[in-house]
Amino acid sequence: MAIISSKQPPEPNPPKQAAALSKQGRKARRGTEPGLLESAATLEETNKQEETLRPQRLAEYIGQKALKEVLDIAIQAAKFRNETLDHLLLYGPPGLGKTTMALVLATEMGVNCKITTAPALERPRDILGLLISLQPGDLLFIDEIHRLPRVTEEILYPAMEDYRLDIPTGKGQAARTCSIPLQRFTLVGATTRVGALTSPLRDRFGIIQRLRFYELDELTQIVLRTAAILTTDITEAGAAEIARRARGTPRIANRLLRRVRDYVAVKAGGVTITESIAAEALELFSVDPCGLDWTDRRLLGVMIENFGGRPVGLETLAAATGEDAQTIEEVYEPYLLQIGYLQRTPRGRIPTPAAWKHLGYGDPPDSQLSLLR
Repeated sequence: MAIISSKQPPEPNPPKQAAALSKQGRKARRGTEPGLLESAATLEETNKQEETLRPQRLAEYIGQKALKEVLDIAIQAAKFRNETLDHLLLYGPPGLGKTTMALVLATEMGVNCKITTAPALERPRDILGLLISLQPGDLLFIDEIHRLPRVTEEILYPAMEDYRLDIPTGKGQAARTCSIPLQRFTLVGATTRVGALTSPLRDRFGIIQRLRFYELDELTQIVLRTAAILTTDITEAGAAEIARRARGTPRIANRLLRRVRDYVAVKAGGVTITESIAAEALELFSVDPCGLDWTDRRLLGVMIENFGGRPVGLETLAAATGEDAQTIEEVYEPYLLQIGYLQRTPRGRIPTPAAWKHLGYGDPPDSQLSLLR
């Protein structure tokens, strides 16, 4: 299986790079590694080492049991009829394995996989070149497909349904449409915002599946597998300790394992990663047993200390913490809501009693509890 990516390296931008470095420096000074618990892929995770961590077969893919059963049936049926797979849409939070699943499907079908992202397909000729170059049965993976430009999306409609390209030529009364046949292919779209897809595009996918967050035992298996690939000694209890703080996301679990491996190599003399060593290392990186980092705890702490647990508006919370409002809403709030440490009400955000206890503030006052009822 060949993997071809159309992602291009960004143009250097000194002012933006300087700002980014400055922001990283501020975060480092307050005791946390930037991006350690973010689900988005980092530059480190797009290199060849990351590719070696990905499973190659459906049987090697850990977790997502229901999704694997659906796709296994689809693969066997396609092979039995000697057809291509139906177009597939995978959606869910970042870091759960959408790209990995696309590569596994290509391997299982014995075809090539071409990888691109929606922002890279700004002009019609970008998608035209990709579609024309596809061989019979090939798989085309488009990440963040909800960000496709309108013109590019409309080119995909006949390509997905009838395997042809409709290219307009001429102008006015001389305008004509030239149809170019395409090889039968499978489009795999990945998105974190399935609701942002237009109905015509969404309805053209034959299989639409959601990736869920991983359970603790599944993440533990992933950490053990990654440690074996990285030739890192680790106990099962150590793997479970890392998995417990990974927010249900394999990408974060693998990232935390790398940081613990670095800690062991520098501070612990290269010994086996045990539960206590993993906990000690992750505390150094400000990742607590519930997977909260410095910023998560600061958001909750400000709501409790500065506002007494009363409802706080998003803009007020952003001003009080010095964080961007959009970053709070899209990066930090989802996990706090998921684990039950934060509630959204018409009057604002409220920390729950579980958050009070986790941060060591004890039980909230009765006035705060009444807001949650």
